[in-house]
Amino acid sequence: MTSHITNLEILRKELRAMRRGDLLIIAERAIELVPKATLKALVGDYVHVDDVEEASATPNALLDEVQTFHVDSLAGHYFEDFAVNSRNCTEHSRGTDAFIAEFKRLLRGCISAAESGQNEVACQAFELLFGLLRHIDECHDDVIFFADEGGSWQLGVDWRSVFAAYFPCLAKTAAAADFASTVDQMIEDFAKHERPRYLRSAHAVANAAQRVALEPLEWRAADLTGG
Repeated sequence: MTSHITNLEILRKELRAMRRGDLLIIAERAIELVPKATLKALVGDYVHVDDVEEASATPNALLDEVQTFHVDSLAGHYFEDFAVNSRNCTEHSRGTDAFIAEFKRLLRGCISAAESGQNEVACQAFELLFGLLRHIDECHDDVIFFADEGGSWQLGVDWRSVFAAYFPCLAKTAAAADFASTVDQMIEDFAKHERPRYLRSAHAVANAAQRVALEPLEWRAADLTGG
């Protein structure tokens, strides 16, 4: 019992020291995990839980959500700046925190859809989200605001988990040449420092024709790393 209480105290201390954006992501995970009866105890004194409707479970529900998020993001729905100084230059605005939390929530949905075999829907949804990251990396400052040097790297995407879900559904929906070129571009855009690892991941889920198409990329990666 004492150990349990001690661990909770440690957890409380760590939570109190976290940034607002990280707490928002944790809160969003929590409300997805708890049943509605428990949800009232969790947030009932802040929001009217009885008014919350269950999300639709239709196959296209995820894609509809991602499409709406994509449109809203490009329209500047999440863009919120602030006056930057030496004290707040590492902080995020509320809009940026909201974008990151929603992006990661939808990314988790894409991973779940891929793991459940909804390959086409998952691929389309993934690619819309990747498109937003590319838009940010092209130095467009109309989606989210960064006080300091910005880029999609600031979102902290777990590319190992994302590629583990994305590459298999891509392999099931793309022709060999398209599979290889998409894998190559994804790694180049978001994880080129671990190119050999992710090429191996793609190779493991590819069919015979796709593996042949990947071979030149794997040879080039081996030459660059001396492998």
